[in-house]
Amino acid sequence: MAITSLFAETAEDLMTRDPVSLERTALVEEAARVLTTRGFGAAVVIDEAGRPSGVVTKTDLVIHSRCTAAGSCPIAVDDVMTTAVFSVRPETSAQSVIAHFLALNVHHLFVVDSSGVLVGVISPIDVLKKLG
Repeated sequence: MAITSLFAETAEDLMTRDPVSLERTALVEEAARVLTTRGFGAAVVIDEAGRPSGVVTKTDLVIHSRCTAAGSCPIAVDDVMTTAVFSVRPETSAQSVIAHFLALNVHHLFVVDSSGVLVGVISPIDVLKKLG
């Protein structure tokens, strides 16, 4: 059995900086374009101050597209996003980041600074890249 080491000490070591984000007022069509052209499953939604306020996923957009056919659904990302945002600070230990992933069963953890402004995102792939 091979021993695996994690070559990261903090969330900052694991995160992807300056993640793609959408403003709350962005249209659903813009969100769909961003997710499909970049091959993402989700994007964080930020408020005017740059703080995460939700996450919009491909599933959210599929649900919206079915509603659009009925002609009665909202068109702003704010209206279709998931409002739960799980975040950590840059100084959070890498081990704690992994524990958060396991406990919360999520695909993304957002990294926010002391003001709550989005500075990065961590996915399980980011963690795997630091294993050796």
